[in-house]
Amino acid sequence: MPAVPTPTTQRAQELRAQLSRAQHEYYVLDTPSLSDQDYDRLFRELQDIESAYPDLRSEDSPTLRVGAPIQSTFGTHRHLVRMMSLDNAFDDAELNEFERSIERVVGDAVHKSGYTAELKIDGAAIAITYRDGLLVTAATRGDGTEGENVTANVRTIRGVPLRLHGEGHPPLMEIRGEVYLPFSGFERMNEVRVAAGEPVYVNPRNAAAGSMRQLDPSITAQRPLRFFGYAAVLPDGTAPARTQWELLELLSSWGIPVAPHRLLCSTMAEACAWAHTVEHETRAQLGFAIDGGVIKVNAVSVQDELGVRNDRTPRWAIARKFAPDMAVTKLERIDVNVGRTGVLTPFAVLDPVDVGGAKVTFASLHNADQIAAKDLREGDMVQVVRAGDVIPYVLGPVPEKRTGAEVPWKMPEFCPRCDTKVVREGDDVATYCPNVACPGRLLEGLVHFSSKDALNIDGLSYARIQQLLAAGYVQDSADLFRVTVEQLVALERFGQKSAESLVQAIQAAKQQPLSRLLFALGIRHVGAQAAQLLARQYGTLDALMAATPEQLAQVRGIGDIIAQSVADYFATDSVRQLMEKMRGLGLRFDEPNAVQSDGPFTGSTVVLTGTLPTLSRGEATALVERAGGRVTSSVSKKTTFVVAGEEAGSKLDKAKELGVEVIDEAELIRRAGA
Repeated sequence: MPAVPTPTTQRAQELRAQLSRAQHEYYVLDTPSLSDQDYDRLFRELQDIESAYPDLRSEDSPTLRVGAPIQSTFGTHRHLVRMMSLDNAFDDAELNEFERSIERVVGDAVHKSGYTAELKIDGAAIAITYRDGLLVTAATRGDGTEGENVTANVRTIRGVPLRLHGEGHPPLMEIRGEVYLPFSGFERMNEVRVAAGEPVYVNPRNAAAGSMRQLDPSITAQRPLRFFGYAAVLPDGTAPARTQWELLELLSSWGIPVAPHRLLCSTMAEACAWAHTVEHETRAQLGFAIDGGVIKVNAVSVQDELGVRNDRTPRWAIARKFAPDMAVTKLERIDVNVGRTGVLTPFAVLDPVDVGGAKVTFASLHNADQIAAKDLREGDMVQVVRAGDVIPYVLGPVPEKRTGAEVPWKMPEFCPRCDTKVVREGDDVATYCPNVACPGRLLEGLVHFSSKDALNIDGLSYARIQQLLAAGYVQDSADLFRVTVEQLVALERFGQKSAESLVQAIQAAKQQPLSRLLFALGIRHVGAQAAQLLARQYGTLDALMAATPEQLAQVRGIGDIIAQSVADYFATDSVRQLMEKMRGLGLRFDEPNAVQSDGPFTGSTVVLTGTLPTLSRGEATALVERAGGRVTSSVSKKTTFVVAGEEAGSKLDKAKELGVEVIDEAELIRRAGA
C-alpha cells in the first residue's frame, strides 16, 4: 500500500466534513448550500482518494452511503436496553386517566414536570448504536431485546449521521427512532414499479420496513428513506439529558433529524389540544405518515420514578391514537391517466367523502391486475383509506352492499387520449400507449425531458411547461428548441431577462451527449444507466436506431426486455419523424466516450490494480472501455491483462500465479492508441 501523503490525508478529512455537512443541510435542514454539481464533484474526488488509498476510508465516509456487499442473511443484535411498547389512548378522557394514574404514583411532581407531545411516525422502529460518536450498529426492534442487524442498510439513509456532530457524546449509547418513507418518495417508487410491471407497495410503512430487510444494501440505497430520532439510552438505562425536551434538542444538535410539530406542554389540557390540532389539521399537511401522537412525562427523574409496567410499557408515556382514516363511499367510475412513458394508470372517481379530515374524490388503483384481484366494479360501495394520511387508495369493495347494478371494469383497448391501440406484453402488468405523440404523455414527458438527469434545462419548471403547452408553442419535445424570447415575454410571469435565460438554457441543452438524450426521450424500461450503456456502445443515434433487438441485447447490461423496447420505439414512424426534427434543430446525436467498435481492446477483459502514475481509476476505466474492453474487479483465467501501478497487492500476485499478462500505465496508453 503506498504511503499516504499528508496533504492527501488532510484533503480526505476536509471532503468528508464538507460532504457530511452538505448531506445534513440537504436531507435534514432542507437548506442546501452546495449545488448538486459541486456535491457530485467533491464526492467523486473523495471516491478517487479512497480508491487510491483504501486505508483512508473511514467508517463515517459519505461514500459508504451507496451500499455494501450483499448479505446472505441478517444476524441478530442485542439492544443495550430493552425497547418498550406503548399503551394507547383514543380520546381526551383516556389521556386524563393516564395523568391520574401518574398522579397516584408521583403526586404533584408530574405537574412540575409537564409533558412533551411528539408525532408518532408510522415507520419501522430502529435502534442505532454510536460508540464515541461513530455509528457502529443498527438493528430493528425485533422482540424488544434482540433485533435484526441492519447496519449496512441504515448506513445508506442520507439523514442518519455516520458520525455525530459536535463533541461530548457519551462513549456508548443507543439512539432510537423510526425509518420512514416520505409520501413523495413512496409515490415515485410505485410509479417506477408500475412502469416496470412490478407489484406496487400498499403503504409507506410496509415499503420502509421492506427496504430495511433488503439483503442487498445497494437496493436500500436507491430508496428515499428518512429517519426521525426520538430517544437515546445509555448502557445503564439512563438518558443523556434531564428532560425529554432537552434530549430532543440534544439529538438535533448531534445531527439526528427530529420530527417537527413537537410541543412542550405545561398541562395535559395543552397536550389534548395539541392532539386535536394535529389530528384534524396538521397531519393533512405533512409529507410523511403518522398514526397518532406520543405524550411523555418531560422530566427524566419523574420517568425513572414511574418506571415500567409488566416489563413491557413505560408508565410515563402513552400513544394518543387518531381516528382511522377510512370511509365507505361509492365508486362512480374508473378512469385512466396516461403517463410520460405511455403507461395507462387507472384511478377511481368517487362520490366525494371525508377521510381523515380531507375531502377525497379520486384515488389511485395502480393497474388492471389489482382491480381484478380486488374484484372492483363501477358502482361498488368501496372502503377508501388515506395511506399515511394523505395518499388516498381503495382498499376494496363492500360486497354485501352490492345491488346487482355494478359493472365489471376492463382496461380500454384504445388510448383515451389519442385513440391508439394500447399494448400489453407478456406477463407485464402495465398497459401502455405506444404513440410517442400522444397528448396524454406530453406534459409529463416534457417534465422528464428537461429534468436534471436528462437534458438538464435549468428554469424549465412544471409550471413553465404548462404555460408553453397552453399557449400552443410546443407540440412535442423538439418544439422546445424553437421557443423564442418574444414568445416567452408574452406569457405571464416572464420578464425579458428570465425569458432570455430560459432560451439560453434550452439552446445549451442541444449539446448534451447522446446518453442524456436517450434517457430524456423516456423510452420504456430505459433508465439513465441503460441509456449510457447503449450510447457508449453504439456511439451515434443512427447506429443505435439501425440495431436489431438481438444486437441490442448483446450489449453488456442490456437484457431482452430493454432491447425490444428500444427497437420498438425507434421503429415507430412518429419517433423517426421526431428524431429528424431534432436533427434539423441541431441536437447532438453522438456520444463523446463511445466504445470503438473495432477498438484495440475489443473482446478484452482488463483488471486495474494499484495506483497509476497519471490516470485515476475512473480515467483508466474509461480509456479501456472506449477502446472496446471491459474492466472487471477480480483476476481470473479469463482476464486478458492486468494494469498494475504502485502497491498493486493481491491482484498482481493472482495474475502472476495464473500466468496473466501484466502491463503498466504507459503500455496501456500505447495499446489504446491514446
